[in-house]
Parts: sequence; C-alpha cells; structure tokens
Amino acid sequence: MCARDFLGAKHECRKLSMVTCYDYTFARLLSKSAIDAILVGDSAGMVMHGYDSTLSVDLKLMRLHTEAVVRGAPDKFIVADMPFLSFRKGLSAALDSAHVLLSAGAHAVKLEGVDGHEDVIERMAQSGIPVMGHLGLQPQSIRAYGGFKVQGRSEQGACEIVRQARALEELGAFAVVLECIPASLAREITELLRIPTIGIGAGAACDGQILVLQDLLGMNVDFRPKFARPFSDGARSVLDALGSFDEAVKAGTFPALEESYS
Repeated sequence: MCARDFLGAKHECRKLSMVTCYDYTFARLLSKSAIDAILVGDSAGMVMHGYDSTLSVDLKLMRLHTEAVVRGAPDKFIVADMPFLSFRKGLSAALDSAHVLLSAGAHAVKLEGVDGHEDVIERMAQSGIPVMGHLGLQPQSIRAYGGFKVQGRSEQGACEIVRQARALEELGAFAVVLECIPASLAREITELLRIPTIGIGAGAACDGQILVLQDLLGMNVDFRPKFARPFSDGARSVLDALGSFDEAVKAGTFPALEESYS
C-alpha cells in the first residue's frame, strides 16, 4: 500500500483500517493481518512510557519506535507522528525532522493542526513526503484545550474544523485523522473532501477508522474511552496466563522434564 492507495480506497468506497503500534513484537503480528496501515503514534509516550500526555515525546523516541515497527512489519504502510514542536521550529527544522522519520523507515508523516505551519505541509507534499493531517482533538494542544475534550460541538468550532480540513486538502495532505468530533461533523467533512478521513471517536461515516492497539485488545483495565471498543479481553488473558505461570512455578510443575536440558 502507498499514500495514493488511500485516495483510491475513498474513490472505491472501501473502508480503511489503521491501528497504532510502537514495538517489534506487535508489529510482527500486524504484518500477518489484513490491517491496511500502521501509525507509530506519539501516544507511545502515554501507552508505552506512562506519561500523562504526548508532550514529553521527542524525535529520538519517535525514531526508536518507528525503527522497531518497521523491522516487524516491513510490508505494511507505516505513518509516523511528528512529535510536539518538531514541525514548529521553521521550515528547515521541520523538513529535517521528517527526514529522520522517513530514514527510520516510515512511508509518511502525520502532524497535528494547520494554522501556523501551512508552509511546512505544502513544502513536504511538494517534496514527495506524504503528509497525513490531524484535526479535532489534537493531543499536543491539550494545555490549550484544558484537557482531552470533544471538539467542534459549537457552530464556530465546527466551521473552524471544516476550514482546516479544506486547507489540508489544498496544501497536499493525502488523508486526515478526525479525532473526537461529533459524528455529524465528521460526515460533513468526509463528504466534502476528496482525500479520505480516518476517524477515532468521530462516528462511522469516516472513510476509515483507527484505534490504539492496546485499546482494541482490551489491555487497559483502568482507562476506556467511549470510542475505544475492545475487540478482545486482552488484560484478562494476560492476567490468567501470569496466574497460571505463578501457580505452576510454586507447585513445582514448571519447568517439566521436556522443558529442561539433559
């Protein structure tokens, strides 16, 4: 798959599936699946490192996770997040940051918002760097929002997101993630744009959907956003396996003779 295939999928009315991934082991499993694309998200800071936001994630960390995912799923289309401020320090610095992620094996980059870095998006697209946009709830802006809150509920807020979506398309983005916005607004944007929309907490009308892999697998026992349907009880499976291991060790039944060397 390539960036152009995203446009083809929308033209053919074929839904796109994406998940986040941050490590080699899960990437190997994803490589055997029918999932269309992988996002190496800066959400790695929260999911893998325990930060309370994505703001602590830097380019070095994103490169590390991107390289791991690429090694595990070399045949998947991989998008890497540009971390906080990496595309806000001028055009040259932004291009250098994108180059780091592409050198790590990513096929495209994703960046949040539009205003203030239009030149970055346009130059990247013109330079052959596929750019995925991200509108609605932008996790890198949570301090401005005052927390993780649904965006676009007011008429003014909705109009602003529509304006930004149009701008992304005009600047050359090949797709846009819509996060935590009303389903009716996501439908309006999806019908308006020629490029595909990828929803997360944005209703079913989007051209595709993305979830954090750990949410999809039901690995988070204390955190479950409204939009994150668990397709497995992964936490229970892991806890059951750990319990069985503990019991076997303490009962002296592990390792067995066939699991030992003579």
